[in-house]
Formats: sequence, C-alpha cells, structure tokens
Amino acid sequence: MTGAFDDLLAANEKYAQSFSNSSLTGRAARTLAVVTCMDSRIDPLGLLGLTAGDAKILRNAGARVTDDVLRTLVLAVYLLNVDRVLVMPHTDCRMAKSTDEDVHRLISDEYGMDTRSLEFHTVPDQDAALRRDLVRIRTYPYLPERLAVGGAIYDVHTGKLMPVDV
Repeated sequence: MTGAFDDLLAANEKYAQSFSNSSLTGRAARTLAVVTCMDSRIDPLGLLGLTAGDAKILRNAGARVTDDVLRTLVLAVYLLNVDRVLVMPHTDCRMAKSTDEDVHRLISDEYGMDTRSLEFHTVPDQDAALRRDLVRIRTYPYLPERLAVGGAIYDVHTGKLMPVDV
C-alpha cells in the first residue's frame, strides 16, 4: 500500500509514536452508540465531548437506521456495553437534498454507472426520517425496551445539536 496512501502512513507513524490507548477495550466506556452521517465535517467524539473508547460510532450516508445499523446495535448493546443510542443526522446533508432517483440519474449521467439496484436511503424530510428511525430502534424486537434512544440534528454551520423529541 503505497502512493495514494503515503500521507496517511506517514501520519500514522507519527501517531503511533505517542499512542496511549492500548489499555482501552472494545466496550463503550460511556455506554453510548452514535449513528451519524459519513460527512467529513462531523467530528462525533469532539462535538459530544467524548474521547477514544467512550462510544461506538456508526456512520453511513444520511445517518439512516438501516438493517446493518440495527444488526450492529444489537451487538453493541449485548456485547459492547451500550445502553443508549443517539441518532444524529446533520444540516446541509446531500442525502436530504436529493431523491434516490436523482442520485441514480446523476451517477448514470456523469459516470455511466447503473445503480438502480441500490437503495440510497435519501431523506426528503429529514425530521420525519429521524423520527421514523428512532421508532425503528425503539420497536426493534432484538433490542431491549430499557435502551435509551434519542435524536438530534447537528448543525454543521454552528456546531450545535437540535434535539428531536418523539
């Protein structure tokens, strides 16, 4: 692995020289899982006052609660010390500005790739999608009723969270 990754390997060499997290376990020290978007403007640990080892961070386009997120939450709850989940989409999200059809058309027109077999989980109404995803977690049969579930939209322009009640 060279060339395109040289900058990352060099940064890792520097990081490893002062690495101090070897005593951390795979368990969430603050008993938290965060479902958020893959958007590179989001620093989930920093914006929540967390550090390495505190939480499980699950990221995907649009911060959607997909079947894979639910599977991962089951593992996090029963094996990795999670007893609360924060679902945190964000403002200015590309998934909230398009439909699946728009994304398929864009990729086809610009790259010649037919992606119609994929579901992108775009978010025409971000508030409604967040509320639906919170209900999906709360009613998932493999997750315990005691699991605390909350949602907030992160504002990428102010750094603030806007809680959503269900």
